[in-house]
Amino acid sequence: MAGTEATLYEVKNGAAWITLNRPENRNALSAVLVAELYDHLLAANEDPAVRSIVITGTGPAFCAGADLKSPPGQAIDGGRSVPYPDVLTAIMDSPKPVIAAVNGAAFAGGLGLVGAADIVIAVEDVQFSFSEVRIGVIPAVISVVCLPKLGTHHGMKLILTGERFTGAQAVDMGFAHRAVSADQLEAAVNEEVDMINLGGPIAVVECKKLVRRVPQLSIEQGFKETAEWSGRMFRSEEAAEGMAAFREKRKPSWVQE
Repeated sequence: MAGTEATLYEVKNGAAWITLNRPENRNALSAVLVAELYDHLLAANEDPAVRSIVITGTGPAFCAGADLKSPPGQAIDGGRSVPYPDVLTAIMDSPKPVIAAVNGAAFAGGLGLVGAADIVIAVEDVQFSFSEVRIGVIPAVISVVCLPKLGTHHGMKLILTGERFTGAQAVDMGFAHRAVSADQLEAAVNEEVDMINLGGPIAVVECKKLVRRVPQLSIEQGFKETAEWSGRMFRSEEAAEGMAAFREKRKPSWVQE
């Protein structure tokens, strides 16, 4: 397991696990932690052994939001800085599925990691809160990735009030996919990793692009782009292998025995 003071990085079963590792300040988003998280995302993207990415935390919290003593984007390492929007963009634009394994409380800016992730699994009784309004500010940046999941109905109430909601309630509101007990979190994440590993590596990358792209298109443009897209995929070597494996009743070459 590779790591530094602020984060840990480990690849297992085709998944890169990135762990926020500052439990003493509830994994708050310091300039150093954000920069390391960004670097780990880029490293996972470049590693052919990595099929998916998991972001989680150590200690009682997933992420408590911005570290007010050393906020994200502050210069480090002799002038280097990584703005938090760059991390959220890296999660959304990663060619690999990103799973948020929400082990504990996620407040304020920490909810941005949840909103940007492709799959969210949370401990059922963890606490979430858009707490910014309680200190006189707004969840401006993270609203870009959170509101598409919550919609204006739930988003308006939660952002206006800063009230807390649980992992189980997050599932009901469409903000998370699954809520499990704390002792089942890792197993639940591994189930998602295993299912991703069953898909063709190129197909998984293209599926993520598809889900991000299609809602931006008109009906006419959507049919045009997706018809061309479908044709390219059906002509690919990966599709040929997948269909041959289906006909021959065997596992395709990308599935580990």
